[in-house]
Amino acid sequence: MFRQTRAEKHESANSPVIGIGNEYPSGYRHARHHHQRAQLLYAEYGTMLVDTPDQRWIVPPHEGVWIPRGAPHGMRMLSDVGTRSVYFSEKTAGALPSACCVVGVSALLRQLLIAAADLPIDYGPDSRASKVMALIVDEVTHAPVRPLSLPMPRHQQLAARCRAFAQTPQVGESIERWCRNLAMSRRTFTRIFRAQTGLSLGEWQRRACFQAAVQRLLAGENVTRIALDQGYSSPAAFTAMFRSITDMSPLAYLQQLAQNAAKPPIA
Repeated sequence: MFRQTRAEKHESANSPVIGIGNEYPSGYRHARHHHQRAQLLYAEYGTMLVDTPDQRWIVPPHEGVWIPRGAPHGMRMLSDVGTRSVYFSEKTAGALPSACCVVGVSALLRQLLIAAADLPIDYGPDSRASKVMALIVDEVTHAPVRPLSLPMPRHQQLAARCRAFAQTPQVGESIERWCRNLAMSRRTFTRIFRAQTGLSLGEWQRRACFQAAVQRLLAGENVTRIALDQGYSSPAAFTAMFRSITDMSPLAYLQQLAQNAAKPPIA
């Protein structure tokens, strides 16, 4: 039985930080929405794809997505997923990131997020819940930002080209081809792409390949087929790309995803 609690019902609470837990079946899509509070979204188990109008993330094990107050975002579950979210009042979130990003979740923060989902929404300033939430704020403040987002440009035609590429990415697709398709000079393309994504085309392509590869790995496809489909010269070259992003081989990463996908035992 999957549980789903609407955060909107509790966002007007007086507590500076509140925790909520939800469970979703594989394939579930949560349409774009936004919150009155900033949110740290974390999967206790399972893997999900999170998107905003200008970015997209695969949320891997031990990572969370920071979503500022009012930022539209949607989710697609790539397996059964149990989310553990904390929502920060505007005052509490003041020192935290002003833009969406993936942050590292330490072992301590993971346990705090799991505990927070079972704490009362309303609590006193000297309560155990207040102490747990204060520690969460401190941990999130010091959490490292991960380079796992796939930013989308604001330029309408370029964004459409990027989204199409991300569906079936081919690493090393030449900048000349992109320029021809968009009727842009190389100089104009490079200037706009870098300004609106913060990445070179090659860096962006590797991230697109990574996100697409994770979804295919979860579907049971083998590394060699994915590597060749994405235009890598060999599985070793594909593995090198994977390591540059995750510090793990695809198989080691998949093992972590499998561990993360497992529901915790019922106490």
